[in-house]
Amino acid sequence: MLDLILSTVGQGLQWSVLALGVFLTFRILDIADLSVEGSFPLGAAVAATAITAGLGLPAAFVLALVAGSLAGGVTGLLTTKLRIPALLAGILTMIGLYSVNLHVMGKSNVGLLQNETVFTILENSLGLSVAMSGLVVGLVFAVAIAVVIYWFFGTELGTAVRATGFNPQMARAQGINTNTMVVLGLVISNGLVALSGATVAQANGFADVGMGVGTIVIGLASVIIGEVLCDAFFRKGCNFSVRLGFVVLGGIVYYLVMVLILWLKLDPNDLKLFTALIVAIFLAVPYLREQRRSSFAKHAKGGSRHA
Repeated sequence: MLDLILSTVGQGLQWSVLALGVFLTFRILDIADLSVEGSFPLGAAVAATAITAGLGLPAAFVLALVAGSLAGGVTGLLTTKLRIPALLAGILTMIGLYSVNLHVMGKSNVGLLQNETVFTILENSLGLSVAMSGLVVGLVFAVAIAVVIYWFFGTELGTAVRATGFNPQMARAQGINTNTMVVLGLVISNGLVALSGATVAQANGFADVGMGVGTIVIGLASVIIGEVLCDAFFRKGCNFSVRLGFVVLGGIVYYLVMVLILWLKLDPNDLKLFTALIVAIFLAVPYLREQRRSSFAKHAKGGSRHA
């Protein structure tokens, strides 16, 4: 049971890198970027191909990051230069990347069970179990990337990206090139998503052209769960660093819920349905909480009038 929990937490941490990428576009830029469903398997495909070609793990991660960033750049250019709505631009990029991923791998999937991965290195050199190696890799990646994101968005350039998402009109009035900031945000986001894909592919032991299906739902679920939990713990609001931490926590909670569903012996075919329900419930929590507060305020006001 302990190995199952450790494995689930490790898996949640590995996917939380995807959640951090989705958080950047969904919350900071206020863009629903569906290209992540193509950039995630792109990162997996590039990393798996690089590893099987003998290029080494550092090259595999770097190439996956670069490939994902380029995919995000395509979405950004479609949105800013061709004025295609961001949602549609993401869909176009996602569709195009399906063929790109097939060309990168040369087939529909690439196995990694016979190759050295970041997980097998930890297992062989440190004697860690499969569950512990997944936990260590996921924790290192999630913490390192969250720290880098926090540092970057504290710089002048990062602040300009945040200003673009918060109020583009005011950002332009301050001399910020908002189109450039949108492209930059999408580049960073999809680069992180591809990096998550490279890690998950090594954890699974294969890269598959269809492994990106539903990734946007997982990313959104992690972000929304993390934000609801953050608001529940910090009623006065969360600052940026705390919110990043809760996005990572949201990824862990999401996978713990999935394991709970399987442990209850519910039909695995209904996992996507349960995922949608979980996201809908957590989306509704802030609204229901606000409705409850307003109803209490109305009752209190009515009671004071009667008094």
